[in-house]
Amino acid sequence: MQMITTHRGTDFDGLASVIAGTLIYPGAVPVLPRAINPNCKAFLSIHKDLFETHTIKEIDLSRVDRLIVVDTSKWSRLERMNELQERGVEVFLWDHHEDVCDLNPAWKCTESMGANITLMLREIQKQDIPLTPMQATLFLIGLYEDTGNLTFPSATAEDAHAAGFLLENKANLSILSAFLQPAYGQKQKNILFEMLKTAPRMKIRNLSVSVHIINIDGHVNNLSLVVHMYREILNLDVAVAIFVHKEHEDCIVIGRSNADEINIGQIMRSMGGGGHPGAGSAMIKGANPRKLKEWVLELMRGNQQTSVMVRDLMSYPVFTVTPDMSMAQVLEFLEEKGCTGFPVVDNDRLVGVISRRDFKKLKKSDQMRSPVKAFMSTKNITIDPDKSPTEAARLMVKYDIGRLPVVKDGRIVGIMSRSDTMRYFYDLLPD
Repeated sequence: MQMITTHRGTDFDGLASVIAGTLIYPGAVPVLPRAINPNCKAFLSIHKDLFETHTIKEIDLSRVDRLIVVDTSKWSRLERMNELQERGVEVFLWDHHEDVCDLNPAWKCTESMGANITLMLREIQKQDIPLTPMQATLFLIGLYEDTGNLTFPSATAEDAHAAGFLLENKANLSILSAFLQPAYGQKQKNILFEMLKTAPRMKIRNLSVSVHIINIDGHVNNLSLVVHMYREILNLDVAVAIFVHKEHEDCIVIGRSNADEINIGQIMRSMGGGGHPGAGSAMIKGANPRKLKEWVLELMRGNQQTSVMVRDLMSYPVFTVTPDMSMAQVLEFLEEKGCTGFPVVDNDRLVGVISRRDFKKLKKSDQMRSPVKAFMSTKNITIDPDKSPTEAARLMVKYDIGRLPVVKDGRIVGIMSRSDTMRYFYDLLPD
């Protein structure tokens, strides 16, 4: 068995490189350390069904005859690999650092590069391996994180070419900006300080709201981060900033919302921009900023509750299984329906959820004859069909689950999956 892994404290470049390894080495098992960066953990919690990974506890190390290591070249940075090191297992290495290597690899690709994923994308292009939009997006997040959006001195021309290749493969920049923490410099600090000095507040529909007009000099990067921090520091439900360039009257309107009642994306679309319910922006040329502020407030006071509810996105009819069905029967049913999991129902009452990941609990072949109730999850987290997609996403992240049974009057009326929420937030509709 081939296994792919990376360093402790896995960042997006390490995660992207592990997933890229599964494309270059088909059948290889991707393994992540327990310690991964919070932003990577958040990404995986939402996209887990698209990027299946394992922990070292789930792997029988005696079966591993090749270890593929990415984004590091030291045994000390790998998690619980002593057994493989002592056994002298064959190592393949992909690393863009100039560190001293102690892995004694049988094969290696080590070259100074802005991001490790760039090295692996070279091989992916050489083999003409197709990428999905979400794979391209993850790879671009890894590339941008390690190169500072191609601004770090370590960034190379090949990193830039790799970024272009990923954009050609439909990498989604909206998803990228949602998970990358951009740089925060002196210009941003000064603007945030000016906003906090006055910080106008008001109540709209019982929500704490601030709409601020700020003059700026020249071009300033990462204004969205300033608005995000402004909202968090003041504990606002909604923050909107209208940034006005002094040398001309062009305005950048950026909003952040933590309230389902006010859909920032819808407001910004009304102003000629775009976004999603929690964040959005619009560029308006030759506008009067005070009139823009009145416009934003008018839109907020209107009915901005999104017309899209869970009931509009959920999947139905609902395929269910009974607690006494065998795991073998359920697996066959999963394959037949092309699903990743089912609610477990007894006399029309939800008693659990069974998913493909639950099959990892099976250690012996005869356990396939065991009933579903022995392995199902009994955390019955559900959602009402009249709730928002934002609430569904929050529950999925909070409880680390891939699907929510939609329940009305005690009966299951649908299923809300990660794929359903992604289609809403990222507009990832099938062609």
